Amino acid sequence: MPVPDQGPLHPRLRATRPGTRLRSVATALAATALLVGSAPVGASAGHVATPRPATVPDAAPATITFYGRGYGHGVGMSQYGARGRALAGQDAATILAHYYQGTTPGTTDPTRPIRILVLQAFKPSATKPLKIYGRGGPWTIDGIDASFPKDALLRVTKTATGFRLTVRDSAGALLLDRDTKGSVRVRAGAKAGSRIQVWSKPGSYDRYRGVVRLRSTKSGIDAINETQLDLYLRGVVPVEMPATWPVEALRAQAIAARSYAAHRLHPKTGFWDVYDDGRSQGYRGSLAERAGSTKAIIDTAGQVLRSGTSFANTLFHSTGGGATEDNENVFTDALGGIVAGPVSYLRGSPDRAPDGTAYDAAAPHATWQTAAYTLEQLATIFGADPRTNVGALAGLDLSNVGVSGRLISVTLTGNLGSKTVSGAVFRAVFNAESPAADPYMWSTLVSTSPIP
Repeated sequence: MPVPDQGPLHPRLRATRPGTRLRSVATALAATALLVGSAPVGASAGHVATPRPATVPDAAPATITFYGRGYGHGVGMSQYGARGRALAGQDAATILAHYYQGTTPGTTDPTRPIRILVLQAFKPSATKPLKIYGRGGPWTIDGIDASFPKDALLRVTKTATGFRLTVRDSAGALLLDRDTKGSVRVRAGAKAGSRIQVWSKPGSYDRYRGVVRLRSTKSGIDAINETQLDLYLRGVVPVEMPATWPVEALRAQAIAARSYAAHRLHPKTGFWDVYDDGRSQGYRGSLAERAGSTKAIIDTAGQVLRSGTSFANTLFHSTGGGATEDNENVFTDALGGIVAGPVSYLRGSPDRAPDGTAYDAAAPHATWQTAAYTLEQLATIFGADPRTNVGALAGLDLSNVGVSGRLISVTLTGNLGSKTVSGAVFRAVFNAESPAADPYMWSTLVSTSPIP
């Protein structure tokens, strides 16, 4: 997912944050139809209001449009912001020092092992086995005294105690047919270009360096790529940031991605360290590798950010929208309650050049707006989800915001009462239930008027 909606911020945005403006629909449109039959704005989630007579002033707005900035959660490094800073002449160290204030440069072994879950709960059958190919050179299976030629196919099904393994060469000749207990490790050979292809993985990015471990679970078969940290990054950095971007931005991304992964290593527990998708960071194996990003990884080999003696949890996202946010204001519970402790180096800050221009101004979602909606249309959208269904919508309180102006929580009020949800839930329900052809809310940096 190039420049994705992901995941990691600084000094506070007190003077310039959008949240210092009036951002409550209910108060911004006071004495309008938004107050019809409503409970007081700010009522607790699930509170049932006593309906009161409707009073609709002549000045009631016909429609509401949501305006926003940025794409992603807004915590840590803005990738488009890093690009803009690199184009302005900043090096990777300067870029990272802005987004992760208080961290210190460090190093780690670039060859340290990392385990990536690349296929989960695959359900094999006799007619649909798990299929794995050895590509680019001979390959092996740990514990089996044989080497298999390139392009030979391994078919795997489950047994009561392990797996049934069948290997045939590219011409169809049988090379192996046996049962094995426990997990299985399929190992790429030493020849340059030798890879293991997990053919059964959906999508076209299915080739991996190192080892693919197969593990039997109650749900099916998991495939786990075991490789080295900096080899793993070769399949991460060009997924998270286009390899054609400025070199200092790529170096910053490489260091952030390495630190993020190192923070999650737990070699003595569990079966994998990271996912290969947005639950961790995007990883597409060797087919994703690109020259520009590989050079940035080599140039920064082993470089990480630390907080004290620990690896920093270097979250990042696509587009900050001119400002980043404190971690605890973003990763809330479903009602917008603050449940995470503040992380000293994930503080929100302005992300603008001295002339006031946002460093991410060139991003596709630097600024955006939704379609215009009537109250009745918004009631239908939010009424489709029980978390936000308050009946005939009368009020939307968008005033609870963080240091960047991002929504911490939203209170919806209607003839059935009031409910409060997190900014993330509010955005998710809107995106899921609004007409498919309508523009998205790309972040929780949202207002009912344009955000400078």
